[in-house]
Amino acid sequence: MRKALALQILAAAALTASSAVGAAPEKKQVAQAPAEVRKGEPPAGTITYNAPMRGAPATRVGGGTRSAATKSVQLSVLAPSDTGYTTRDKPTIYWYVSETLQKPVELTIVNNESLEAASKPAFQVTLQPPVARGVHAVSLEQYGVVLNPGVEYQWFVALVSDAAQRSNDVIAGGTIKRVAETDSMRSLKQASAASRPALYAGAGIWYDAIDELSRLISAQPENRDLRVQRAALLEQVGLTEAAAYDRAAQR
Repeated sequence: MRKALALQILAAAALTASSAVGAAPEKKQVAQAPAEVRKGEPPAGTITYNAPMRGAPATRVGGGTRSAATKSVQLSVLAPSDTGYTTRDKPTIYWYVSETLQKPVELTIVNNESLEAASKPAFQVTLQPPVARGVHAVSLEQYGVVLNPGVEYQWFVALVSDAAQRSNDVIAGGTIKRVAETDSMRSLKQASAASRPALYAGAGIWYDAIDELSRLISAQPENRDLRVQRAALLEQVGLTEAAAYDRAAQR
């Protein structure tokens, strides 16, 4: 069963790679360093994601509505369409599901350095049902998983509808890369918790921005403004279904 999932993951990775080749056959995308953090704190409520690699090939997969058992399920990773950055060695990653699930969900992280590395998951965990509708977090620190700096990882969430037929899994995935902190990024740790999501997003550090904002939501579940902020951030990268969930939840 794990072999079947690995083959699916490799196929998904190959599909995104082939799409990238078709989009830019003669030019190799070069990652740029994250933008420097702007001085001062941003206006309240303003969160704008400044993608560090504008025009980069899409690496996010899945996210479309597909049939799972008798329900239509939307499964999405909270990741930008291209590679998202983090400054943390053990970040927290987030994903969304549109319906409560009575089947297990498997989360897998693979190293994209080579096909051989990708065939052996760097991390894998199964989340047992029931899995509630909404946004979920997986802390890599909790599992002792460390991302190596400068390495691009692809991660997937898979709804296992039938353990005997893994080809029927509903899969969504994205990519993550740990980058070095600049001096200005280190200063973000001294900023107020309310300011950090916008500062990280402005610096092009997607995963840290979404984590800081999601932690604020968990600490202040009745704060409608925070839900609106996360919805707006998700909409900027095309995650409209998850954004709609946040907007509905804050009413």
